Amino acid sequence: MIRKLLKRLPSPFGRPAHRRTTPAVIPASQHSLKRNQISRNAVTVVERLQQAGYQAFVVGGCVRDLLLDLDPKDYDVATSATPEQVRATFRNSRLIGRRFKLAHVFFGREIIEVATFRAGHSEDQEAGRDQSLQSESGRLLRDNVYGSLEDDAQRRDFTINALYYDVTRGTIHDYVNGVQDIRNQRVRLIGNPVQRYQEDPVRMLRAVRFAAKLDFEIEPHTAAPIAELAELLYDIPAARLFDEVLKLFLGGQGERTFDLLLEYDLFAPLFPDTDEAIDEQPEYTLKLIRQALRNTDQRINEGRPVTPAFLFAALLWPALPQRTRELESQGIPLIPAQQQAAHDVLIEQCRHTAIPKRFSVPLREIWDLQPRLERRQGRRADQLLEHPRFRAAYDFLLLREAAGEQTDGLGQWWTEYQDASPEHRRRMIQQLSAGDAPRKRSRAPRKRKPRSGAAS
Repeated sequence: MIRKLLKRLPSPFGRPAHRRTTPAVIPASQHSLKRNQISRNAVTVVERLQQAGYQAFVVGGCVRDLLLDLDPKDYDVATSATPEQVRATFRNSRLIGRRFKLAHVFFGREIIEVATFRAGHSEDQEAGRDQSLQSESGRLLRDNVYGSLEDDAQRRDFTINALYYDVTRGTIHDYVNGVQDIRNQRVRLIGNPVQRYQEDPVRMLRAVRFAAKLDFEIEPHTAAPIAELAELLYDIPAARLFDEVLKLFLGGQGERTFDLLLEYDLFAPLFPDTDEAIDEQPEYTLKLIRQALRNTDQRINEGRPVTPAFLFAALLWPALPQRTRELESQGIPLIPAQQQAAHDVLIEQCRHTAIPKRFSVPLREIWDLQPRLERRQGRRADQLLEHPRFRAAYDFLLLREAAGEQTDGLGQWWTEYQDASPEHRRRMIQQLSAGDAPRKRSRAPRKRKPRSGAAS
């Protein structure tokens, strides 16, 4: 299927980024990056590797972010040393990975990731299966073919991530015009886009994430094949896609990321049931998801905590009504149908993004509390206030109302009840009970019959 799809793709998709055989070496006087901006531990790793006779550079997203005056999330080092040689140089390190072997050097809580220069993969390459392995669709299952600095630059994914900073000389080595693409605010894939997406379909998600995070445009030839190749994501392990979803939606630009995923048909492979709900009820579904992402972005940018459980609850909630109706049509009562629908939706979603139990359990609790928030008589309201998931369930109720669900003022009732005095709470409960009590039929007053023998 994929091979037929690739044959249909027009040739302009394959236009690569400009290839240089020698790097543009940008001196310290011509860029804004300074050595003292970089983690001292990353500098230490680079210097010790250089002193041991290896080439070593700070590389990737940290260089890009520092050139954009952003705070890097972490620091990576690229070197000519093999993982085993890195391990021999640093006692505080260990080797990880099989698909992509590298070394982690530990400095307390900070981890400096050290990767050996990689080379590209050619069809006539006689590498062992422990070095290089590809699936039938072209996806790299193992990537441990080592090469030179130039090889490493050409096999990285995007030009803006292929910049090498030498902490000793203060120079930036640029083989792919990455500095120019940063200045022009564009995300450009290195090499033939179709082949690079085949090697790792997650690169399509990364293109969207960088565009949203940096407020860049995806370069046209990089963007062109994405919608056609989106189905390659169905072959990616669900656990890896879960990690990618967290990066997509918990970076502070979730709403913009969501719009780009829809634009490039990348949302359906991640959330197929929700994508169907968008087709069936677009106004409500899109409003709920965008509001949830907008709230999440605001909390992240204000430095407040967020939980993936709440976000996944919002992303999957629109898929529940259709599944519930299907079960009801089979004769299952409403409440059991809702519970079964929630179970089925989660099971199906985990086939695409493997949600760990530490998030799926609170997600189910948020959902299960929604109908319970309607039942407030007696002591139920106070018992719900003590539930550990009450606040998340209450926030989720407000989210549903903001998206247009009609709840007869349920959200306002709970807002008032939380801040009310004990006496006011009792009156609120009494009003509910009075409103629910069956009305007595009014009777006309009976006329008394005159007593016999009474005076007239």
